[in-house]
Amino acid sequence: MTTFARMKFIVIGITDNPTPFFPPEVQEAVSSGSVFSGGKRHHEIMAPLLPADAEWIDITVPLDAVFEQYKHARCKSIVVFASGDPLFFGFANTIRRKMPDAELAVYPAFNSLQTMAHRLLMPYHDMRIVSLTGRPWPEFDRALIGREGKIGILTDREHTPAAIAWRMLDYGYDGYTMYVGEHLGNPLKEKVTTLTLEEAVERQFAHPNCVIVSTESRCPEYKPFGIADASFALLDGREKMITKMPIRLLTLQALDLARRHVFWDIGFCTGSVSIEARLLFPHLEIHAFEIRPECEAIICENARRHGAPGINVHIGDFLDADLSLIAHHLSPAPDAVFIGGHGGRLKEIMAKVLTVLAPGGVIVMNSVKAPLVKTDSHQLWDEACQELGLCQAPPTRILVNDNHPIEILKASGHQSSKSLSPLHSFLQSTTT
Repeated sequence: MTTFARMKFIVIGITDNPTPFFPPEVQEAVSSGSVFSGGKRHHEIMAPLLPADAEWIDITVPLDAVFEQYKHARCKSIVVFASGDPLFFGFANTIRRKMPDAELAVYPAFNSLQTMAHRLLMPYHDMRIVSLTGRPWPEFDRALIGREGKIGILTDREHTPAAIAWRMLDYGYDGYTMYVGEHLGNPLKEKVTTLTLEEAVERQFAHPNCVIVSTESRCPEYKPFGIADASFALLDGREKMITKMPIRLLTLQALDLARRHVFWDIGFCTGSVSIEARLLFPHLEIHAFEIRPECEAIICENARRHGAPGINVHIGDFLDADLSLIAHHLSPAPDAVFIGGHGGRLKEIMAKVLTVLAPGGVIVMNSVKAPLVKTDSHQLWDEACQELGLCQAPPTRILVNDNHPIEILKASGHQSSKSLSPLHSFLQSTTT
């Protein structure tokens, strides 16, 4: 039986050309090969060039099944065909990850984005590359928020040129020209189209394709450090139902988001904190929670106004939410949490947060010092931190205009391993 450590992979990059040309060393690898692998399209192109007794292993999902076939192949040396450069979001990377001890040789071709740039005579050294092939939107959203002047995009049947154009227009990124390349490398089918985003929304393109979007603007659009409060849509027009801009910025500073990965905003209301965080720290994965269903339309409207795609919105009572589904199956555990609203149930919310908070994670809350407010949220915070064994940072007190003073409260970690016992006791008391 062949072992992973003894296996050898020769990974050959090809284009859509039905009569590919190979240098002598690649021709030798193909003619002397016995076991070959690749996608269906690769098989159609290469079938006439393979030896008569060739064994072919289709690359399909699940990939674990494919690698199991490799393990039991009749020959320890496998020739794999991949699109373009196999190290450019390609299958060679998958082999290195799944079989790190296997011997690997790579013979690349131009990848699709390189080919299209050549067809357009477009320099591509400054291009931001994003793959949406079997991947969600976050990296593309990050490129948009960063106002990249030239973005090369690998597509799939869900993330089509039309879907990409629609997302860009929906969030106000309308100053781009789109270039779509279809069947690149195939002299009979290849086509490169230049069009506006509005035109792209209405068009369908043959698959496979790839996209480049670019703008003539040399300078990114100015983004203020702090979004004006007046630019947000409000809940029932209530100006006090928004975290004011100076408070937002200090809150984000307390959360230390530059080195965090997953941010949860509990009680988002208008979404101002989530949106400010999204624009200032586009690397973050953000989940925003709110009990009031009418706030979903408000945060979506505000996200579009400010060009902040990619905020994951959850409507419903936070205490009823299945956090294990969100924190373990949909995304990593949060390492920064802001509690913007608690409805008098602060201790319960903090206790539930601690069941999923990543090691070293922080929790931040703003406490209003209002004389007519019956419940002192700072006192509730102190009591919860003590009962749950959290270590508190010194609060930051700020007064904005004629509003009541605000204290920015921050807690992190457990004071000691002994503090887990009060936490378990508290969680047990809240469920009985």
